[in-house]
Amino acid sequence: MLPLESPFASAPVPNTVLIVDDDEINRGILENIFAPAHDIEQAEDGVQGLQAILRNPDRLCAVLLDVVMPRMDGITVLRRLRQAGLLQRLPVFLITAEASDSVLKDAYELGVMDVISKPIVPFVVLRRVQSVVELFKARRRLNNVVLMQQADLLAKAEQIVQLNIGMIEALSTAIEFRSGESGEHVRRIRDITRLMLLRTELGAGLSAETVDQIALAAIMHDVGKIAIPDAILNKPGRLTPEEFEVMKTHTVQGALLLEKIPQLRENEAYAYAYDIARHHHERWDGRGYPDGLKGDEISVWAQVVSLADVYDALSCKRVYKAAFPREQVLEMIRDGQCGAFNPRLLDCFFAVEADLARLYEHA
Repeated sequence: MLPLESPFASAPVPNTVLIVDDDEINRGILENIFAPAHDIEQAEDGVQGLQAILRNPDRLCAVLLDVVMPRMDGITVLRRLRQAGLLQRLPVFLITAEASDSVLKDAYELGVMDVISKPIVPFVVLRRVQSVVELFKARRRLNNVVLMQQADLLAKAEQIVQLNIGMIEALSTAIEFRSGESGEHVRRIRDITRLMLLRTELGAGLSAETVDQIALAAIMHDVGKIAIPDAILNKPGRLTPEEFEVMKTHTVQGALLLEKIPQLRENEAYAYAYDIARHHHERWDGRGYPDGLKGDEISVWAQVVSLADVYDALSCKRVYKAAFPREQVLEMIRDGQCGAFNPRLLDCFFAVEADLARLYEHA
């Protein structure tokens, strides 16, 4: 259920009848008929009536409109209301002695709810108007219920989305803790990926929603490390060639792990997560792993996460090294000491690196 402060639950039910007629006696008669059950407003001609309606149409439950009036007649008022799109949600009744075929035809084509001839019979007018007013009120209540249900479903769907994101972050963070890192690493990779795709040409053609999905997928880039033995994962020194071959398998293991989670495969982020987990150690020159992809064979998002991973690893302390100063980090990336990267990717990286560096101010 929605909370009591929901705007749908508290929407007021309109209860005001507007009487538009240039004859004071007619206005008085109609007021006497409807005043016991409704608030009454009066207008002396079409101009006043139209202004009163447009000022706040949601307060009105019905408009009783004469046809022959000075300054603006009833049919012209109807045309203006139709142009404003109000006749679908506000019942308007013509109450007139001018009930010729042409008037009736024009009125009904414009969308008037009913045409009641003068002289009026009070109980007939009351019944015909009140029946329609109740119908419109019932429709409004039904619309409010539907809106409340839709809002409730959207809120629950958002809760499920946030729960799924939380579970993904928890899994990725747990793996980082296992390798002696804090959960901040995966969050920085997410933030770096999002920033580079949103603020550079690398994200051209990608919607903001897609960028968010890719950033979420980036969190899972190292999930395959769960299959790497602790002795290798947390070794403080250089890995032997044999140990490095085992470490390299975390890319394939990560893709296989993601493939085996059926709930994740239904998520839009899955395809990006699988690709990033498997290919974030590929190199622009084709000397990466596990598939030896080269150049544009590597997806843009896998390239971005690859560079983000290197940038974060150099900028932070790890079990096998201290953090490097920012100037040295940039020099190592620029000189290719940490892998071969797409020149366009590097240009975009250096264009926004000052913003990326702010992620480390309180690290």
